[in-house]
Amino acid sequence: QVQLVESGGGLVQAGGSMRLSCAASGLAFRAAGMGWFRQAPGKERQFVAHIFQSGGNTLYAESVKGRFTISRDNARNTVYLQMNSLKPDDTATYYCAASFRGVRVDSQYDYWGQGTQVTVAS
Repeated sequence: QVQLVESGGGLVQAGGSMRLSCAASGLAFRAAGMGWFRQAPGKERQFVAHIFQSGGNTLYAESVKGRFTISRDNARNTVYLQMNSLKPDDTATYYCAASFRGVRVDSQYDYWGQGTQVTVAS
């Protein structure tokens, strides 16, 4: 059974930093592209970042480029999202997802975590 378990969310002040983790089990992690998405109340889920299998290539949404960094540790089956210079607009539930197909588009991701809440106070 595939499981993606996010952790590291919480409350942070604007301008602060936070690191999210996503531990994967039950899948061929090294063969999966891993992504982070987020969904704010009343809004559609949006792509945040993606890291390819080897970890050498990454993609980011324009809104987080230069502030967020996605990374992965294939030995630990874990993907991370380091978030710096956080803004109130970053407040959302953050989801990690695994893809064996495509990138960016949420329908291309095969497995999803339950999400972790990130709240950025102004």
